[in-house]
Order: sequence, then C-alpha cells, then structure tokens
Amino acid sequence: MSHFLKRSLLLRLGLALSTITTLAFLGMLSSVFIAETGKGDASAINQAGSLRMQSYRVATAILYYQNGAYGTYPQVQAAADEFISRLKDNRLVRALPKSSDDPLRATYDSVESKWHERIEPLISEAKELVDRYRLGEIGDERIATYQKFYLAKLADFFNEVDYLVKLIENAAEAKIERLRIIQVVTLFLTLAVVFITMHLMHTDVLIPLRDLLAAAEKARHGDFSGRVSHTSDDELGRLGNAFNVMSADLSRKYADLEARVRDKTTDLEHSNRSLELLYNTSVLLNAGPLTESTYRLLLEDIRKLVGTGPGTICLTKHNDIRALKLASTRTPKQGLPDLCNPPECINCFGGGTTHLIDVPRGRGDNLRVISIPIRDQNHYHGVLLIEIPPGKRLADWQIRLIETVAQNIANAITIAERDTESRRLALLEERSVIARELHDSLAQSLSYLKIQVSRIHAALKKPDGKESAQAVVEELREGLNSAYRQLRELLTTFRLKMDGHGLSKALEETVREFAVRSNVTVELHDRLYSAQLTANEEIHTLQLVREAIGNVIKHAQATHAAITLDSNDDGYVTVVVEDDGQGIPPSPQRRQHYGLAIMEERAQILGGDVTINSKPEGGTRVELNFLPSTRRPVTKSETETETETG
Repeated sequence: MSHFLKRSLLLRLGLALSTITTLAFLGMLSSVFIAETGKGDASAINQAGSLRMQSYRVATAILYYQNGAYGTYPQVQAAADEFISRLKDNRLVRALPKSSDDPLRATYDSVESKWHERIEPLISEAKELVDRYRLGEIGDERIATYQKFYLAKLADFFNEVDYLVKLIENAAEAKIERLRIIQVVTLFLTLAVVFITMHLMHTDVLIPLRDLLAAAEKARHGDFSGRVSHTSDDELGRLGNAFNVMSADLSRKYADLEARVRDKTTDLEHSNRSLELLYNTSVLLNAGPLTESTYRLLLEDIRKLVGTGPGTICLTKHNDIRALKLASTRTPKQGLPDLCNPPECINCFGGGTTHLIDVPRGRGDNLRVISIPIRDQNHYHGVLLIEIPPGKRLADWQIRLIETVAQNIANAITIAERDTESRRLALLEERSVIARELHDSLAQSLSYLKIQVSRIHAALKKPDGKESAQAVVEELREGLNSAYRQLRELLTTFRLKMDGHGLSKALEETVREFAVRSNVTVELHDRLYSAQLTANEEIHTLQLVREAIGNVIKHAQATHAAITLDSNDDGYVTVVVEDDGQGIPPSPQRRQHYGLAIMEERAQILGGDVTINSKPEGGTRVELNFLPSTRRPVTKSETETETETG
C-alpha cells in the first residue's frame, strides 16, 4: 500500500480527503446517535422535577388533612395517585437505563420501593389517626407527634427523590459531555488531517508546480537549461522527468536549429555576395567599352565581396605562351619574388585549369595565388590571378564564384571581339555596296563623259567640226547633269540612317520625301506587327524600297505607287512596291546605272529573293521575300562559323 501511496499523488490526496470526510461523518453520526439517545432526557428531567413537586403536594395534602382545615382524604389519595402516575410515566421510564446495576436505575427502584413501603403506609396511618382523632380517641399531642414523625419520613423520601432528579440531570449532562468530547476529538483529528494535507499539497504539489512553472517560463524565453528538481515516482515527479527529457531534447534540437540557421545565414550571405558580385560584373562588362579601368573595378569588387586579395587579368592570343597584363590591382614588393619576377607565364596558364601558385619568398610567408582560366566553350583568352591572403583558405563557393566571374569575363571578351568583327564586316560590306553604287552609276557616267570629251577633241580638229562639237557639248552638259543627279542620290543613300523609331517611321519619312520630289502619289501599308528585324535588315529593306520608288519616279511615268509590308505565320517577310506606270520590258535596258542589279544583291544579303515583273493591267510589281535572321534555325555549322569569326 505504501508503494502505491508513494507512486500516486492523487491517491494520497484522495486518502486525505477520505479521512476528512470519514471524520466529519463520524462526528455527525455521533451527534445524531447521542441526540437520538438523549431525545427524552428533557422530558424525563421535567417529569422528575414534577415528581418532586408532587411529593411535596402529597405531604402538604396529608398535613392539611390531619389538621382538618383544608384537606380531605380523597384529596390526599388523589395527590398520591398523581405521584404514582408521574413516577410510572413513560417519559421518565424511557430515560432510565435497563441495567439494574446502574445508579440511576437503582435510585428509581429505591424511590418506588420507599413509596410503596413507607409513604403509602404513612398515608393509611394518617387516615386512621384522623378518624380516631375525630372520634376523640386521641388528642392533639398524638397528632403533633405523628406529624413530626411523618415529616421526618417524608424528608428522607424527598432527599431520595431529589437524588433521582439529580441523577437524571447528570445522565443528560453526561451524554452532552460525551458529545462534546467526540466533537472536540473529531475536530482535532480533522484539523490534523487538514494540516497534513496542506503540508502534502505544499511539499508535493505547490513546490513542484512552482519549480515546473519556473522551468517552463525559462523555456518560453528560449532558455532550455532549466531542470525540475522534483523527480519522484508520483504524477508530478513523472511530469518533471518528462519535462527534463523534453527540455534536453529541445535544447539539442534548438542548438542544432541555431547551427542550421547560422549555416543558412552564411549561405545566404554567400549567395547575396555572389549575386552582388555577378550583378556588378554584368553591369561593368555590359555598360560600356572594356577598358583597363573597367577590369580594375571588377578586381576591386572581387576583393571586397569574395574576401580575397588583389588580382591581375592577363590575356593571351592564339595559345601564345606569353601574356599581356590587361589590368591589375596588385603592387609587387620590391626585391621579392613575385608572379612576373621572373616572368614565367606558363606557370600561370597551368594547362588551362584552376590551380594554386606558390611563390617561395624564403621567410615563411610565401605568396599564394589562385589561377582561374578565362575561357569560353572554344577559346582560351587568358587567366584571372587572385592573391590569397596569408593564413586563409578559399572555400569551394569562393572558387566557384571566381570561376563564374572569369567565365563572364571570357564571354564579354568574346562578345566584344564578335561585335568588333561584325562591325568590321558591316563596314567592309557597306564599302563594297558603295563601290558597286559608284561603279554602276557615277563611274559609268564619268566614262560616258570621258568618251564625250574625246569626241569634242576629235571634232575640234576637223575644220567643219564646230557643229558636231556643239552637239557633243550638249550631250556632255546633259551627262554632267545626270552625273550630278546620280551623285546627289548616292549621297542621300549613303547618309541614310535609322533612328530609334525603326523601319516604319523611316518608310513614312521616305514617302513624304518622294511626295515632295515628284508628282507621284505614294501609299504605305505597313503590317509588320509581329516581325522582328535586325538593324542591318531594316537598312537593306529601306534602301531597296527607296531604289524601287526612285525607279518608279524616274522611269515608270506613273501617277500612283503603293508600298506594302506584311509577314505570314512562318515568319517570312514580304515587301511589295507597285505602280500604275508603263511597266518594264522583259529585258530592261539598264542605261547609265544598275539599280535592278543592286536590288538583287541586297535581296541576297537578306537571304531572300526579289522579283520584278510587269502587271497585266499595267505597271510594275517589285516583290521582296526573305526570312528574318531571328526566325532562322541556328545550325551547328553556323554556330561554329560564328565562333571562328569571333
């Protein structure tokens, strides 16, 4: 039982409450029992008191009767009967104990026997004496003597009755005293159990709960070091053990979580620094021309954001073993071995892989540099050399970040080289176009003028050559005007440029220009809503349209022309220039310039074709069809060609 009490706090509290309840129940039960047993005590006491009063009345009635003044024998007999009736009354008899050994029962029996043995004979004697006195047999002296004897006997009886009343009162008081003792003992035991229960609540409930709440409050604020000291076998002890185990687990998990948060925070910092460096790299490499100051700023960003030392960018061309120092933020120490002292570029190249370079300096503080190749998929441009501070080791993320920056530098260099080559090719192509334009127009006109000058020279040598020379001069004047006009057209074409508004705006300006220069009405229908053309394609399309409209004005004798631009679902662009003029012969004569051939060459440059036909209803239709470069699939051979060109 004690084992279960130690293991169960509820059982102990339940036992204490049961004890308190039992004591209270016993107190109430004793009160009820004593109250039940003493229910007729008050009536018995009253009855006993009336019994004493009735004995006095019997004595008084006898005296009155003997004196003959107030009483009669029937009155004496009635008082005696009343006494017996009160003595035998149930209210008095029920209060008497059953045992004959009890003093109260013995006193009652003594009163009853004395009444029958002493008092009743005295009443009979009194009647006899009164009768004799009335007959004159005895005198007053005998009556007086009898009265003294009678009073003496009654006094003894009265004492016996008084004693009976006292015993009845004492018996009632004894019951009350027993009830008082039982109540006091019950109250004392109840208080003792209450105090014990309060002590149990304080030591086994309140203190452990206070300890548990304090530890829980610490845990609420993130401090899992608090432990509960109450770890007994009862419920709160098991709860304390469970809380301690939980706190230990939470402490380990919280520490692990903090470590993971620190790791994640570190990773986020690395990611932020990486993104910032890559963003700065992208801005620096794409914002303007690649100069030494650009690369120096990039090296400074690497030093600040990656946490390395200064660096150097060295470039090489065509796998040359020698390198050109493009930019550097390093300041070599005088008199100490360094990367370029002596210059051994082959050590820095390292076969085109990332590697460490150790430069011994003889004092234990060797120079440590990491070499990162600057290369793209097909070209090796050089190396990015980053100095590693003494006592520091680069993490994997730092090396990967520097390699990414080096790859961005390689891509920027490749793009710059491709842009330069593209500009060079565009310049050569434009020069070729200008040469063809000059050859096919102005050069032919100059040849024609040269021939006319020879004719004038020959005519002037003849005596009658003045008239013929004058005709040649007119032809020469017309040829000069034509050559001048062709020169102005060429200058207009060469000065043509595209602004930020694109091809549509340039075509609108062209239409307004030709409307001013001629009487031909030109309409523009531009439906190239979804086609995306490069700047070179827009220039060639615009020049071809101008050439076609110029031919309409010069040769077609038309009054109306229309320019239509459209594209289909496959991305092909169609440009149509139509007029209502005289049309074009099957084999047009190309006098003095070759505009049609130039349009064909421009169509070939665009990767398309141009057709020039007469319309059945009259007029000429020039149609250009080509697929923009942005819609052409890129093949492997084209990619390799572009790479080799870059």
